Amino acid sequence: MNLDLVEISPKADPPVCRVIDYKKFLFDRKKKDKELKAKTVKTVIKEIRFGPNTDDHDFNFKARHAEKFLKEGAKVKAYVHFRGRTIVFKERGEVLLLRFVKHLEEFGTIESMPRMEGRRMFVMVAPKKSALKPSKKAKAAPKSEKKKGKQAAEKPVEEVAKTPDAKQAVPKSEKKEKQADEKSVESVAKASDAKEAAPKPEKKEKQRADEKPVENVAKAAETRADKE
Repeated sequence: MNLDLVEISPKADPPVCRVIDYKKFLFDRKKKDKELKAKTVKTVIKEIRFGPNTDDHDFNFKARHAEKFLKEGAKVKAYVHFRGRTIVFKERGEVLLLRFVKHLEEFGTIESMPRMEGRRMFVMVAPKKSALKPSKKAKAAPKSEKKKGKQAAEKPVEEVAKTPDAKQAVPKSEKKEKQADEKSVESVAKASDAKEAAPKPEKKEKQRADEKPVENVAKAAETRADKE
């Protein structure tokens, strides 16, 4: 059988054991752990460093980078590093961080107010859902919609393609009617031809009747000439 007695829950009273294949049990557990890791959302934290004497140009440049990070779904950790005697200007660092947070109001929300940690004063900004860029899966969705649109557009074309068959089926009856009409026309034409052909014998008979007296007169003239 190659089965093992495995203790499933040792803290239960009494402990629960199961007779299973231990290698298969380990494989299934690793597989479940991988699935859980894949489902967990990975939080990325991007750090942005300031100094107490950072000028406006550097501030705007770093703020644009922070906007980009928040749109991508990453958290932003902004901090002011105090070197040497600049530790005296803590208020300056706090004002700079609050100005930074205000600049990113549209793209993120502040998680905690500025606080000191050693020689650094930092603040955390989390991204807003409304400011996130659409992911690749979300971009791929319109393709399926396009396919549905194409299928919906193809259906009327198929219906139109089917209707000509029905239309073609109708002309068969029309053809029969045409054939019947042609036959009636042919019969009428034959009848007219027969009528035209019928008087010809009468003409011939008249011609023969007219020719007979002429022959009789010719014969009579001949006989008279012989007698004389």
